[in-house]
Amino acid sequence: MYSRILVPIDGSRTAQRGFEEAVRLARELNSSLHLLHVIDDFPSMMEMSAVSSFEATLKELRKYGEKVLADAVKRAAESGVSSGSSVREVVHERVSEVIVDEATKAGCELIVMGTHGRRGVSRVALGSDAENVLRTSSIPVLLVRSAP
Repeated sequence: MYSRILVPIDGSRTAQRGFEEAVRLARELNSSLHLLHVIDDFPSMMEMSAVSSFEATLKELRKYGEKVLADAVKRAAESGVSSGSSVREVVHERVSEVIVDEATKAGCELIVMGTHGRRGVSRVALGSDAENVLRTSSIPVLLVRSAP
C-alpha cells in the first residue's frame, strides 16, 4: 500500500509523535521511512547576526539536524524498520513546500507528521506547516495530533 513514508522531524514532542506512528505503520506495512529535517529561518538569522555568526549558527543547526536524524534512524532500525534521511535548508520557501517537494523527489507515497492541533487565533497567528502540507500535497497525509 505505502512502500515509502516521509516523516518530517525536528526534535520536538509533536514530531516525535508523528515519528512513532510512522514507525508503527511502516512495521505493519513492511514499508521504509524517509526522515526529513528542515532547517528554517534563514532570513531572520541573517538580519540578527554578522556573516561569521550566521555561518557558525548554520553549522550548529546542521549538526543538530543530523543528530536528530541519526537518532531517529537508529530508533527505526531497533523497531525493525529501514529508513533513510536528509537535511534540507529553507531559503525562500515555506517549510511545508520543502516537505511536499521532498516527498515527491524521494518517491514517497504517504507523509506522516505530528501536529499541535491548534485552533482559532493561535493557529492563525502561528501558522501551520502541517495544515499547509495537507492542503498542497498530491499524496496522502496522515496528521498525528500531539498528546494534550
